[in-house]
Amino acid sequence: MYISLSKKTPYWRWLGSWLLALGLGGCASLPTTGTVKQPSGQIAFAVAGGGKPVVVLQSGLGDGKAAWHSIYSKIAQSNQVFAYDRPGYGESSPTRSTRDPCSIAAELHSTLQAAGLAPPYVLLGHSLGGLYQFVFAKLYPKEVSGLLLLDPTHPQHGQSMQQEVPVAAAMLKTIRATLFNAASRAEFDAQVLCLATLNLQTPLTVPVRLLTRTQFQPIEMGAFESMVRTLETDWLRLLGIQKVLHVKGAGHYIHQDQPDTVAQELQALIDMLPAP
Repeated sequence: MYISLSKKTPYWRWLGSWLLALGLGGCASLPTTGTVKQPSGQIAFAVAGGGKPVVVLQSGLGDGKAAWHSIYSKIAQSNQVFAYDRPGYGESSPTRSTRDPCSIAAELHSTLQAAGLAPPYVLLGHSLGGLYQFVFAKLYPKEVSGLLLLDPTHPQHGQSMQQEVPVAAAMLKTIRATLFNAASRAEFDAQVLCLATLNLQTPLTVPVRLLTRTQFQPIEMGAFESMVRTLETDWLRLLGIQKVLHVKGAGHYIHQDQPDTVAQELQALIDMLPAP
């Protein structure tokens, strides 16, 4: 998804920083290799490589499969990799279906089955897509062998912003109303709707790696950065892991800023899994 920011004023430079941080800052190409029909509409996907487990990619808010262009081919060299456009993004059709995390996880599960990709799956998710992959692992634990999360959106992210960074939260509401497309608005509004139905007290039991950024936009420094770091600590509890890997030289788009590091961490995760 591409949004032009041509006005050279401090406000637009500020807004550009936030759009990049939210996953609304650019696009690249990743050719579609197939489509499947779902109740939510026609879904376009790309599959490459071979072998088990299948690595399933889930993009953040505002992004389709093209966001993985920097790492997709790297993964395909050693594993089968799947990326797709959620409804309303890329080459998938628009939808009016429910866009809460549980519905999106169920939609992905059905899409993988329709595409003929059987478990086990290693889930790789970025930003809000990281939350979606976490929910997928909660809903289908027997089909997930591992997770790699990149700067994932914490279940309490929105609530924490309103309480701890209210000015930024108010600005984000304005951006949501004026610049988000229909799909992004629907996902943004529904990002916590089903989470109360999940058991968030029991951590995951599969291998997980959590990668986070070390670089923040100037507008994000201070209260926002402090909030994010606090939520990272709670991710350790949710995921059942002991540490966070802070990736040097990486902003929010860790897989684009440091693709080799992400590929290496993914392979290390896969190497520790039992043979299918």
